[in-house]
Amino acid sequence: MELVAIPLIVVLALILVPLFVRLLDRHAGWPLALVFIAAAVPLLRRLPRIINGNPWTWKVIWIRGFLPNGADVAFSLRADALSTFFALLALGIGAAVFIYSTRYLHTGRGVMSFYLLMTAFMAAIITLVLADDIIILFVSWELVSLASFFLIARSGPGGEVGSVRTIILTFFGGLTLLISMGISAGVTGTTSLSGIIHSPEWSSHPAVLSVVALLIAISACTKSAQFPFHFWLPEAMAADTPVSAFLHAAAVVKAGIYLLLRFSALFHDNAWWRGILIIVGMVTAIMAALFALQKDDLKKLTAYSTVSQLGWIVCTIGIGTPLAMTAAIVHTLAHALFKSSLFMLIGVIDHHTGTRHIQRLGPIWRKMPITFTMATIAATSMAAVPPLFGFISKEGMLDAMLEGELATPATALLLTCAAIGAILTFAYSYRYIFGGFIDGTRDVSTVHEAPASLWIPAALPGFLSLPLGFIPGILDSFVDAAAHAALPTHHTEPTHLALVHGINLPLIISIIVIIGGVTCVVFRHAIARTIVGKELAPVTGAHALQGIVTRGSTWGKVSGSMADSVSPTRHLAMPFLAVITMAVAVAFGALLHNGTIDGVTMGPRVSGIDRPLDYVALATVIIGVAATVLAQRRLSAVIAVSVAGVGVTLQILTLGSPDVALTQILVELLTTVVLMLVIRLQPRDFTARSPRRDRWAAVIAILMGVTTTTGVIALVGYHGKPVLAQWYLINGPTVSHGNNVVNTILVEFRAFDTMGELSVLGMCGVAIAAVVLSVPRVRDDIRGSLAAIPRPELNSLPMRWMAKLLIPVLIMVSAAVFWRGHNHPGGGFIAALIGGGALMFYYLSRPNDTAPTTHRLPYILVGSGISLAFFAGLLGYLGHSSGEEGGHGSRGSFLQPLNGHIGSELVTTAQIFDAGVYLAVLGLVAIALLQLGGSIRPGAETPLGPPRADGGFSPVQAHESDYAPSTTGTNRESLTDSASDSGGDSSGRRPVDTVEVEE
Repeated sequence: MELVAIPLIVVLALILVPLFVRLLDRHAGWPLALVFIAAAVPLLRRLPRIINGNPWTWKVIWIRGFLPNGADVAFSLRADALSTFFALLALGIGAAVFIYSTRYLHTGRGVMSFYLLMTAFMAAIITLVLADDIIILFVSWELVSLASFFLIARSGPGGEVGSVRTIILTFFGGLTLLISMGISAGVTGTTSLSGIIHSPEWSSHPAVLSVVALLIAISACTKSAQFPFHFWLPEAMAADTPVSAFLHAAAVVKAGIYLLLRFSALFHDNAWWRGILIIVGMVTAIMAALFALQKDDLKKLTAYSTVSQLGWIVCTIGIGTPLAMTAAIVHTLAHALFKSSLFMLIGVIDHHTGTRHIQRLGPIWRKMPITFTMATIAATSMAAVPPLFGFISKEGMLDAMLEGELATPATALLLTCAAIGAILTFAYSYRYIFGGFIDGTRDVSTVHEAPASLWIPAALPGFLSLPLGFIPGILDSFVDAAAHAALPTHHTEPTHLALVHGINLPLIISIIVIIGGVTCVVFRHAIARTIVGKELAPVTGAHALQGIVTRGSTWGKVSGSMADSVSPTRHLAMPFLAVITMAVAVAFGALLHNGTIDGVTMGPRVSGIDRPLDYVALATVIIGVAATVLAQRRLSAVIAVSVAGVGVTLQILTLGSPDVALTQILVELLTTVVLMLVIRLQPRDFTARSPRRDRWAAVIAILMGVTTTTGVIALVGYHGKPVLAQWYLINGPTVSHGNNVVNTILVEFRAFDTMGELSVLGMCGVAIAAVVLSVPRVRDDIRGSLAAIPRPELNSLPMRWMAKLLIPVLIMVSAAVFWRGHNHPGGGFIAALIGGGALMFYYLSRPNDTAPTTHRLPYILVGSGISLAFFAGLLGYLGHSSGEEGGHGSRGSFLQPLNGHIGSELVTTAQIFDAGVYLAVLGLVAIALLQLGGSIRPGAETPLGPPRADGGFSPVQAHESDYAPSTTGTNRESLTDSASDSGGDSSGRRPVDTVEVEE
């Protein structure tokens, strides 16, 4: 069985969630829990080999030769002891939480969204801990953030603030992680996680190593809720209790801990890394413990206890010794066991008392003895009282702090802080017990014990702390292997977990802690009166973040005001000036270096290449541009712009680029129609401009023109073909088996870029729809542009006859151009433009201004095109490359074309990719026609009369029967269409089509 099957099993469970929920409703947690257990079985079966130092790996090349040094990017998974530990932790705790959810959730209320998001959460965390490629690691990291955000937000208005703060902070950590991964890949020349960690290149870049260590520490601290990012975790308590249990015990926060442990092999000797983790971890442990003692809500108390416990783990990792790695892993397990139980038991209490607030809970321990017993076991383990497993893990951390490589005063200070933190831990652990079950005077006569189906899955993880306290040695080999995976060097003595290792300093500290903790419990009421409800800090983290967001919004408004105008000059001035500045610098640099930029020669300088036809094209462009600038009406400007486009097309054609010229002229035709659809919704004439604006625009335009001319002459003008272009021309047909170099560059050599451009096309379609739907359909201040055309069906008759002849021809030409594009001028993009032209001609020939497609079809075309292109990319994995380009028979890579023959005809998967391009482009044209073409119905508008006093226009008097009753208010009126030959009623009139006219 392949390692990739484990995350795939969880993904399969995600796909089956709707079916499970429809059949079983809230009991869908049972089959999902069984799926998680099934996913854990292969890891458990492989565990002996993994412990013996034989990690389970799986890898497939994703992008071949992606990095500057020619290295590949692989979808790579690796299950060593450390990643296996976290994967089993997530699957085990997740199974318990899902079984608990079958009784905790209410039938039908958000069950579908809960199981979908929780299963996606599981898939993300499993992929994250098994990832051996930084790209997969980063994507999984962000998916974990998104899943937690949605799970918190789904709780309703109470979770809105917490979810937003969670996403802001964890995405900030994602940004620092992305930067660190980019730097790491650049330094080491690989995206392999294990390759980066063990790369010898770091020894030559100590300063860069410190920067990367700082960035990764920040990323991990945001996920594991360490100071100053700690406050998001308690605010996430608005989520359902099963979400909190999984999030705090085995998911989001453990992702941060995993990242720290994983990179300890690289940074354990770095002073910045160790100092940051030790200081931040211990400060967080003590600070969060104080905050936990302040809370009356059991869930918030337990949340702050999570932050405190994570601080202990982070501080221990910062020690950087093999013993510290072992102690951190052991406490990670102990924390997952008792914390998941404590959260789920809070849900049990809430279910059967209606509250989780200490002040409103009475002495329920007699009424709920089993729940009380199990909560006491879990809390006692958190308090680190023997013989619970939490005591062993805390002793290990104290031992690691004592044996660390710190100076004696620093060790003494650290141990003192640890003792204070441990006393506070004891105090808040028993505040959970006494506040939740013993203290209080509420009448509890109606309270009763929870059913076994609810408390068993809640109690089981915490209860395991009891037997593990007596037989911790069963974990020795696994923990030792996990610690060795985190820190493979300097590992000498094997791990030996035991309840007591004799009389030593950690044991003495533990005795002092227990005495101090018992004292705090005895005086708990006095302590509560002293600190509950008090502000322990001048400003909270939430207030600080809100201040940052507010100031950021203010700065955004100030920055946005620079472009807050409909004036093109304001929008274009700054980008143009920036381009001018950079272009001048680059152009003169190129002139000084004889046409060489960054060592790339532009080609030998040539002369005598000017031709008379070039001046014809130049004159055409100048005429078009001049006419556009001088045009007073929008229609004239559109026509003039098209003239300039024709001149550019002529120039391209004379240079011997028929593909590009055909693309240019088709784009010009389609753009002209789209612009016509836009300007009919605008006033006929341009708004009058001030002379000052005209002068300013003229200055920028002249500078831009001079800069562009200088840049073209310096960089490419009067030079031969660049080396890269020459390589494509010479080698392209041989490598790609296609003679059309332009097309093969788009769909083979640079197909990844084209794939990105398809996504941009899809976003453009969404943007068109969003913009058009956000503005009024008809404006009554447009004189003349909406005048009704009498008998439009007769007016369109010539075009309808032409359409019957031309559209089939265009469709056949489109198909032919698509098919021949691999060897002759053509291809998917050009063919789609021809097909779009047919669609646009069909629209123009219609007597009514109705959309030429259904509302869904354009978006289906775009989505299908992108999906088909992606599918064509996946087909590259099925082939085996060979020779120079392929890498000696290795597996193919994403978007690598597979070639074959049907008879003498070459077929290639690049044509499938090209078909995706075709569909996406055609879909974008259809979206433009759907949103812009269907916005007004010619013939539905009443001709506009003389202007009114308020600046609008009065409708021309029409017969009373031409008006339909208004249904949208006193300031709107619905107007009928003119008579038509088709669709009319017995009176000869068409059914009433209405359009709203705002006054």
